[in-house]
Amino acid sequence: MDDHPKNVLVVGPSWVGDMVMSQTLYIYLKQSRPGVAIDVLAPPWSEPLVARMPQVRRSIALPLNHGDLSIGARLRMGRKLRSGHYDQAILLPNSFKSALIPFFARISRRTGWRGELRYGLLNDMRQLDEKRYPKMIQRFVALALDGNDSLPEELPSPRLAIDKNKAEFSRDRFGLASHKPILALCPGAEFGSAKRWPPRYFAEIARRYLDFDWQVVLFGSAGDQAQTREIKVLCGESSMCFDLAGRTDIAEVVDLLSLSAAVVSNDSGLMHIAAALQLPVLVVYGPTSPGFTPPLSRIADTLVPEVDCAPCFQRQCPLGHHRCMLDTRPQSVADRLEALLARSKQ
Repeated sequence: MDDHPKNVLVVGPSWVGDMVMSQTLYIYLKQSRPGVAIDVLAPPWSEPLVARMPQVRRSIALPLNHGDLSIGARLRMGRKLRSGHYDQAILLPNSFKSALIPFFARISRRTGWRGELRYGLLNDMRQLDEKRYPKMIQRFVALALDGNDSLPEELPSPRLAIDKNKAEFSRDRFGLASHKPILALCPGAEFGSAKRWPPRYFAEIARRYLDFDWQVVLFGSAGDQAQTREIKVLCGESSMCFDLAGRTDIAEVVDLLSLSAAVVSNDSGLMHIAAALQLPVLVVYGPTSPGFTPPLSRIADTLVPEVDCAPCFQRQCPLGHHRCMLDTRPQSVADRLEALLARSKQ
């Protein structure tokens, strides 16, 4: 194999959190391969997020729905990318379809983990050792190594760039006060209802910080509006509680979140954005585990349930009781958040 390919196409993930974590790979490539150029092939929604990763030369939009095979469209995209003269493709998804475009693009070295019937499509196929690489970012970066080379002892954390002017513009657009600290709450989770800490619990934390004369901002997608609306109502429609779910694009979320003094979140894409902004972020885990996708920040903390059935990695609670979330009470979150804030100021 050639030593250090300099023109690399990365086939990126399809989820917000995974896309944020993929920045660790881009940082590592820049550190280990001086002069490397990195392009990222990913869904159109991710372009504003990838634009906040200075290691990436350009984002290439793949305008296909998640799960859409569309071999014809992938063939056309692959042919178009031949002009990029890529030395290597690194595939972060493990799906069959993700390997088609690099193959059609005739990229000489196509690297990825053994996945869905990708024999022939990949010519640098790796066998994943989950015990050796328990974290997702380790699995991403390992694809940039040759053979059995070892990972560095410490991997870089994602660091998203922010636009201070746009952050201030968005703050003024939504009527947020510039002189009051912001507690950001992220009560949604695209994965499923099992990952959502109850809105009434979030509301207890919100009321506590409203009483401290903070302002509370509720972040999320349009699909999270039922949760954010419930929190807003339980806060007595306070003028200092702002429900922005479904009202911001992803670039605006990055900039607005950067203004926060603290973040409380489920295990979600927004959690990973907050961690990549190096904010104090407290994550409430339930059916998933921080052992695989932890918040990648030195000033983050996690609450993990002490129940026998967790983590189950199911979208809905298979036992119907949702104890992994219900047993994590608001007081324990409030106590841990205060400790985290104290530590972040040291």
